[in-house]
Amino acid sequence: MEKGPFSVEWLAQSSRGEARPAAAARRPHSPPGGTGGRESPAALGDPGHEAEAGGGGGPAVPGRPRTKFSAAQLQELERSFREQRYIGASEKRRLAAALNLSQSQIKTWFQNRRMKFKHQTQDAR
Repeated sequence: MEKGPFSVEWLAQSSRGEARPAAAARRPHSPPGGTGGRESPAALGDPGHEAEAGGGGGPAVPGRPRTKFSAAQLQELERSFREQRYIGASEKRRLAAALNLSQSQIKTWFQNRRMKFKHQTQDAR
């Protein structure tokens, strides 16, 4: 019978360096910082994405790399933001199609821009 992770027996063995948690023992080992066989868009040469190069202030979070918006995309997003700070579904679809971005990227950009606007107005007081 295999003892579950963090049982008394397992803890006694682990203090001597003899045991690993059961879940870790079943998982194939991948190198630190590896993607598990999946290449990121940045690694594949996607020009719209840029991998974070340390110094971001926080731990590395797996997932989609930071999107690098073009000047034309930013101009259109800012113009739309000046007209209305909260974007509707139809405008989000229109912008996504026009700027070749996903609706999720448009939504996230507007959320981040509202926070930037909020911080700017608070600092101005």
